[in-house]
Amino acid sequence: MMKINPKVRYFGKYYFIFYYLNIAFLIALAVTCILPMVNVLAVSFSSPEFAAAGRVRFWPMGFTTASYRLALGDMRFWRSLRISLFRTVFGTALNVILTILASYPLSKDEKYFPARNRYMMYVFITMIFGGGLVPTFLTVYHTGLYDSIWALIIPGAANGWNIVLMLNFFRQLPREMEEAAIIDGANHPTILWRIILPVSKASIATITLFCLVGHWNDWFGGMIYMRSVSSYPLATYLQSLLSIDAARFMSQENRDLMAMLNTKTLKAALVFVNAFPIIVVYPFLQKYFVSGLLIGSIKA
Repeated sequence: MMKINPKVRYFGKYYFIFYYLNIAFLIALAVTCILPMVNVLAVSFSSPEFAAAGRVRFWPMGFTTASYRLALGDMRFWRSLRISLFRTVFGTALNVILTILASYPLSKDEKYFPARNRYMMYVFITMIFGGGLVPTFLTVYHTGLYDSIWALIIPGAANGWNIVLMLNFFRQLPREMEEAAIIDGANHPTILWRIILPVSKASIATITLFCLVGHWNDWFGGMIYMRSVSSYPLATYLQSLLSIDAARFMSQENRDLMAMLNTKTLKAALVFVNAFPIIVVYPFLQKYFVSGLLIGSIKA
């Protein structure tokens, strides 16, 4: 049994009531978040007749892997997976690097960076206003990025919300660390690389998680910036299978397999395939997530 802090025992029985009600509420909330994913997984491994009848709950009925064989059996799936991995890795790295490089100078006082307020105004404008879909598409087209993987990476490389989150975290770090480094002869790149970044793991992990999930789940960018299905990232490819006639995207062998399946089981398999990489990565970053988000969101 978990020990109760002696400092809060003066609340008496009301504290214990709140304590256990809070635990019960959090458990119920966790269950409501987990059960839908369990149901999707069970449907994806179930036979079409059971899924169509709505008899599948949290355990597969008529176990079969046909939906996954269909989803993973097309070469276009693996091509789109490679595109998504490239986009997610390089896009997230570029996002984090630009966020750090923009946040560090903006976290300084005006006496160290006189133009700080002017550049902060540019950041806030991008957070409030957007050019819209058509101007953004024309910009991507006329800069030669259209039908290129870089059209999915460069336009959103610097995000104003992430910059503000990171600079607020930098502003809360003790100034004495930088002053001591300056006395020892360190310049700003050295201070950033050897002093600031090692103590900013929580904030960097939070930004990394935001950017990683954003790149992996974005399907609309591939839909408007890519000419053919062979250039789609994974999220766009799977969305096409879900919203359009999936048979025309597949080989003849996979079309014959799809004829024996139910659309519900295929959709469940596609949803789980797309979510699985994030489910695997998230636990490794979750321990930094809460502290990084809370610390960076408080203005010093």
